[in-house]
Amino acid sequence: MTSIANARLHYETAVRLGQKEGGAPAVLDTILFNKQILQPTEVSLGVVDIPIERIKGTKSEGRSNAFSKSFLPMLEPDSEFCAKWVNLCQAHLEEGIHDPIKVYEFMNEFYVAEGNKRVSVLRYFDAVKIAANVIRIIPPLNEEIETRIYYEFMDFYSLSKINDIWFSKIGSFSRFQRLVGKKPHESWTDEDRKRFHSIYARFRQEFHALKDKASETLPGDAFLFCIDLYDYKLLADLTQPELKKLLQRLKKEFLLLQTEKPVSLQMEPSQKAASSTKNLLRRLIPTGSKCLKVCFIHNKNKQTSNWTYAHELGCSHLEKSFADQVEIKVYSDITEETIAETLDLALTEEPDIIFTTSPLFEKESLKFAIDHPEVKILNCSPNTSHKNMRTYYARMHEAKFLMGAIAGALAENDKIGYIADYPIYGTIASINAFALGAKMVNPRATIYLDWSKKINADNHKWFMENDISIISGGEMTPTGIYKPYFGLYQLQEYGVWNIAMPVWNWGLFYEQMIRNIMAGVWKSDEEKDITKGRNYWWGMSSGIIYMFYSHRLPIGTSRLIELLKKSICQEDFNVFSGVLYSQNGVYRVIPRLPFHQKKY
Repeated sequence: MTSIANARLHYETAVRLGQKEGGAPAVLDTILFNKQILQPTEVSLGVVDIPIERIKGTKSEGRSNAFSKSFLPMLEPDSEFCAKWVNLCQAHLEEGIHDPIKVYEFMNEFYVAEGNKRVSVLRYFDAVKIAANVIRIIPPLNEEIETRIYYEFMDFYSLSKINDIWFSKIGSFSRFQRLVGKKPHESWTDEDRKRFHSIYARFRQEFHALKDKASETLPGDAFLFCIDLYDYKLLADLTQPELKKLLQRLKKEFLLLQTEKPVSLQMEPSQKAASSTKNLLRRLIPTGSKCLKVCFIHNKNKQTSNWTYAHELGCSHLEKSFADQVEIKVYSDITEETIAETLDLALTEEPDIIFTTSPLFEKESLKFAIDHPEVKILNCSPNTSHKNMRTYYARMHEAKFLMGAIAGALAENDKIGYIADYPIYGTIASINAFALGAKMVNPRATIYLDWSKKINADNHKWFMENDISIISGGEMTPTGIYKPYFGLYQLQEYGVWNIAMPVWNWGLFYEQMIRNIMAGVWKSDEEKDITKGRNYWWGMSSGIIYMFYSHRLPIGTSRLIELLKKSICQEDFNVFSGVLYSQNGVYRVIPRLPFHQKKY
């Protein structure tokens, strides 16, 4: 068969594929007109290798009707168009297509001005890149998410000259720069680009080959998720079969990346499980049956950490609630460096469920959950969304709001101290809620914030020097260290008055999780929505958070606190709803949270 005859057969096949696909390439002039970008800024990028999959259309309408939406030919084999396409096909098969096309780039998508048929031929042969003389069209900066992402991309492109990855969320390009080991303003070398193209091409190939893959998930988003979880270098070292196997295990996580709100937030305990009797587990597991094995992994220990002590109290509650029906194993003083090996060690116990009680363990807990779907695993951290692993936290800010109201009522000089550990996780929410509570009862109140973990911290000395006697400290004291400086307290001449104390009652949560598993609620929750992860975020109404306060409080203050607590528990009042002002006067209107509209 002659080469020209072979090229003609390719055209006939391409036409069939194009007619099956249908549609037409997008037209940039139309897009710009619809967006009212009538005099755009144009910048020449010179000759650049561009990814063919990001070529979305033509500059002008012209002969766009000759192609399907992905540039496959549509015209009949006896046309002049066919003859030119066949000649180009023959040239590609014999020596390759080398002359650059001309394109316009808009929002990191490309529109052909010259060279439509060259794109068509290379698209048919699944070519990855094509040389192009690129003119960039820059839209005016506005508040649209897509435009803001594009401006971030332009900054990233100026450093990397990478144009074949795209993300759907603001901040992803700077995050990507960091995850590949680059400083914020560090340029990429040719070797960096070569390495990335090799890694990403293999990743994209396997990602597109995933069965039942959600089409809305961008490969860039999936790639960013992978290198954040597993490290860029590790991903580079995987063989193709290993990479394929990994992406298969991550399919559930990829589904969450396409969702605008990927968390199914459970604000209260499940009514189904809550209606079960106290002895449900004992009835479901006959005496002599295999115990439910539960592992707890703590970052510190109960002698030195009030956070760990609170979770250990939860373990004790679980043991008392289920007696010999639950077998508990505890690992303490585990670090970020040792959590992976500790999880592997826990696996030898053949656990049914593992609780990792520190946000520091989130990443390794997720990797473990992906590798061991037979084990139910929960990590204690807020604001996370995963399908293979569930997360839990509590609305401590509700109790902090009440404590702030007490502090505001008692602060005679309007000065209130607040000691926090680190500005992470739920700490900021608690500080803000405390301040709002104080302001509600005393509009003149000022909160003086200090950090307990700073070097050579002496919080009380500074507070005393500034005539601040009412202070909010840590939630409780660990078992091995007794100090009266916890909760809300007042420094007095004769000692310390402990005014109020918030409490994490993790035992109720852990008991509820066991009941969920035995009542089948866990499994039914898993099947409700495959595009959302589950995060438990219970508050005072569930009993997981509550607050003690001194009987010495003025009767009016006590009645106010009880009224506020009742309103919060009945969901008639939300701590953060309404108009809120920042320290520099900027205000935001915060709507009521979802649980005011619907109970889960």
